[in-house]
Amino acid sequence: MALGQEVGGNLWRTTGDIQDHWVGQQKWPDGSCCSNGMLDIADQNEPLYSAAGPGHWNDPDMLEVGNGGMTTIEYRSHFSLWALMAAPLMAGNDLRNMTPEIRDILTNKEVIAIDQDPLGRQGRRVWKDNDLEVWAKQLKDGDRSVILLNRGNSSHEITANWEQIGYPGHLSATVRDLWTHKDLGKFTGKFSAPVESHGVVMVVVRP
Repeated sequence: MALGQEVGGNLWRTTGDIQDHWVGQQKWPDGSCCSNGMLDIADQNEPLYSAAGPGHWNDPDMLEVGNGGMTTIEYRSHFSLWALMAAPLMAGNDLRNMTPEIRDILTNKEVIAIDQDPLGRQGRRVWKDNDLEVWAKQLKDGDRSVILLNRGNSSHEITANWEQIGYPGHLSATVRDLWTHKDLGKFTGKFSAPVESHGVVMVVVRP
């Protein structure tokens, strides 16, 4: 990746090939090995956050949103993670033939704005407890975008503490949900929400 910057590259693949499933390696239809599930790709790309920035981006492969191998909930998680990681949002589905639910994912302007934030920071995982995770990204205006991610098979409440995302614990901040497009109110020290299986809650925290 450093070499990519030295030769003037603007983006570079950081992972193996993605395939349209939630997690785990699978063989390609011709029997050759192997492609990676969406979460595997996210895990491979996440530690490389320091290499990303304006004009030089980590590329964890194209989006699989709408190709039929995952649920709508999983596709929303996929799109959220790619946006938080400042990844190139290259649609890999047939744009001529997609459901309204898939179109709503790919055209969510609030989530796309996180991907395109001028500061150019790649978000990263800041907390993990088995299948429950918190990811965060600093934005140009000092806000934070935060993802509560539930990898597990049942719903759980997940909490993001302000210290995890780079704020002092006494801070009062407003929280906006980027998928429901609703302001959720003011919170001090932390934000918690129930997260469905294989789902995310994606918010902006604004002091």
